[in-house]
Amino acid sequence: MTIGSIEPGEVSMARAFAHTALAIDAGRFHHDVIEKAKICLLDFLSCAFEARNHPWSRQAIGIAREVGSGSTIIGTGALAAPGDAAFANATMGHGLVREDMHAASISHHGVVIWPTLLALSERTPLSGATFLGAAIIGYEAGAQIGRALITADLARLYRPTGLVAPLGAALAGSYALGLHEDAATSAIAIAANTSSGLNEWPRAGGSEMYFHPGFAARNAISAVELAEAGARASETILEGEAGLFAAFRRQPAPAGIRLFASPQPEIMAVYNKPAPACNFAQTAAQAALRAAREVGTAEKIVAVSIHVPEAAARYPGCDSKGPFRNALQAKMSIPFSVAAVLARGALDEDNYAQIDDIRILRLVERTSLQSEPGLSAAFPANQGAHIRVTLRDGNTVDQRLDNVIVATPEEIRTRFRTAATDVIGSKRALLLEGLVDKCASLPDSRVIVACCRLEPTERL
Repeated sequence: MTIGSIEPGEVSMARAFAHTALAIDAGRFHHDVIEKAKICLLDFLSCAFEARNHPWSRQAIGIAREVGSGSTIIGTGALAAPGDAAFANATMGHGLVREDMHAASISHHGVVIWPTLLALSERTPLSGATFLGAAIIGYEAGAQIGRALITADLARLYRPTGLVAPLGAALAGSYALGLHEDAATSAIAIAANTSSGLNEWPRAGGSEMYFHPGFAARNAISAVELAEAGARASETILEGEAGLFAAFRRQPAPAGIRLFASPQPEIMAVYNKPAPACNFAQTAAQAALRAAREVGTAEKIVAVSIHVPEAAARYPGCDSKGPFRNALQAKMSIPFSVAAVLARGALDEDNYAQIDDIRILRLVERTSLQSEPGLSAAFPANQGAHIRVTLRDGNTVDQRLDNVIVATPEEIRTRFRTAATDVIGSKRALLLEGLVDKCASLPDSRVIVACCRLEPTERL
């Protein structure tokens, strides 16, 4: 095959993805896979409800163009053009830095896929089974491309979510709307042209990170609707001479990327964060929480050694020891997350409420962060961390976790109920949870996002 062209009898990667996805029966997925998708949806909605009043959420909501019969912006009474609603909802879902995570692609797929599908479900009626099947396909495609594309070097410059999530969401949308193979292939290709998101924000203190999933979701909808309208895009957008892999990885695309080729769909490799912080700070902070219970008062601590996988140590902002201009920089910093846990004896949102807390900052200065070969070799299948706390009396406290302790479905449901109740009330929160639980049997999935909408008397 000549790079950038398709020889007779050969199939482009984008077309192969579209062909496989469109042939899938949404009812084929195992019960455990469907349940995982439902939990990821509840977790996304939880984050969106909880973050709706954050400045970046208000900004995204504020620029949405309201229309009479549009798509719901979660936690408001507003209806907007599908792309604008998806932008706002994705931004809110990312607003806590607690969205679900696929470690191997270093990407947050759900915070792009769910806003895309929720917006499209109000444009075109989708059965609940189709809605969930499309999401599972979206996670699969984005994760498979991300596994092959993203490296630690690439992730230091570009936001992985911005690079690969638009493609997965575009394929999810194509499946949901029942596009034919040519159109779905073009939707993937158009979405690949929108891959973007730069990682300067951890250093500079900018807030654009919150909007990366918003751009990805809006672009996914544009890609799907352009393809639906007849737009034709480059089939070789993934493997071509100037395609995604050549442009970002500077290497040919591997030939073996196939959807659902592994025993478990990629959504099963997604984990739900227990804490509102960077993925790479999770395990180290959890190990620090165990250490804090042994140490007692943080005044005893003279040094903290933190060992993590190389991918964690090298990700932008993860090694920062300040100065911290905003909570986002603190949430990205492994030293800050560990120090806050040791100072407060807790791991929650309040750890980042006072980024100038002198108790935390003193401990940050006493930390050292380094990669550990064994932890690096185990990544991404396992995301371990090792903490060693040295005390004034010369004793040390060691805590090691071989992998992150994920949020359980029960924990996710609890925080969903709390967040949803605060916005739409307890009765509707339980109704919404029930709709998600029986989503696979719903004849029309739009009732889910409609339940997230405020009535006129409830609007702020």
